[in-house]
Amino acid sequence: MKMGMVGLGKMGGNMVLRLTQGGQQVVGYDRSEESVALIESQGAQGARTVDELIAALGEPGTRAVWVMVPSGAITQAVIDDLAERLSPGDIIIDGGNSNYKDTMRRGEELGRRGIHFVDVGTSGGVWGLTEGYAMMVGGSVEAVERLRPILEVLAPAPGRGWGRMGPTGSGHYVKMVHNGIEYGMMQAYAEGFELLHAREDFGLDMAQIAELWRHGSVIRSWLLDLTAEALSNAADFSSLSDYVADSGEGRWTVIDSIELGVPAPVITLATQMRFRSQQEVSYAGQMLSAMRRAFGGHAVKVLDVARQDTVVPEVQPGDHPKAAAPENISASTTTDTGSQGQAEQLGETGQQRVLGDT
Repeated sequence: MKMGMVGLGKMGGNMVLRLTQGGQQVVGYDRSEESVALIESQGAQGARTVDELIAALGEPGTRAVWVMVPSGAITQAVIDDLAERLSPGDIIIDGGNSNYKDTMRRGEELGRRGIHFVDVGTSGGVWGLTEGYAMMVGGSVEAVERLRPILEVLAPAPGRGWGRMGPTGSGHYVKMVHNGIEYGMMQAYAEGFELLHAREDFGLDMAQIAELWRHGSVIRSWLLDLTAEALSNAADFSSLSDYVADSGEGRWTVIDSIELGVPAPVITLATQMRFRSQQEVSYAGQMLSAMRRAFGGHAVKVLDVARQDTVVPEVQPGDHPKAAAPENISASTTTDTGSQGQAEQLGETGQQRVLGDT
């Protein structure tokens, strides 16, 4: 089959390249001319307009367009635009991290037009181009089966790493919980290594410990593999901000746990820690400091310089995954983008649920 891809960032662009390398016909479109030119330079087919993209996909009723843009208002706008251009029988796929409730609503709206809507929770990051993507798929059996050739190429292997979860919305729901678990795992590793790092009298070697844990340990994982590699390459974290973005899935997982009455304390605390990292200064901490001085007359610290963070741009499609390794992060590559550009780069544009034409 021939498929269109709207959104050629580090995920969408790499997916186009993997599909092209796997013998699939795919046409990519992005509002950025540079992004379109980049996939073309690596052998993929590009389109300069949405109309050009759709015209290249064949007969109405047989077409499929994968949307890989930031979740929230941008995803809503793209889907609304495609809905006006496509026909009954066509398929729209949302491969981003949309809120599953929005996905269910969009599926109902598109269904009234006769357009299939498939949600694909996609995991794999910058390594997906070479290693394949894990894909949690929601949608009708008919639509998912039509997409099988695409999904089998994107996956690590045709019969492994992807599957239909259930009806529309289920793919994004499973991916939401997946990302909540990811928050908890990352927080646990970070706290453990900080504790080891603080035990200065033992002279512990972080790289040695991470590498040891990779083999036979019950806490071995791909996250630990990446951590061990960074430490073995003497990654210097001193220039990194401790700001940790959250793209919404963690908070949605916590909200759902409350609505269902299912306790999720680790994921909840890990999400709260990300919120704390995003504060320039903690008002609660300032208040604690003031109260401690008020009742005990204790010495306190005051701020001389406000926190100043800049953004290192995201990895580009086709770049080797090691470009994202901590040891390859350089302050010289920081960029001055607008607030909206920074939010998109950090994955923070889809935190709020979008309803209708909001």
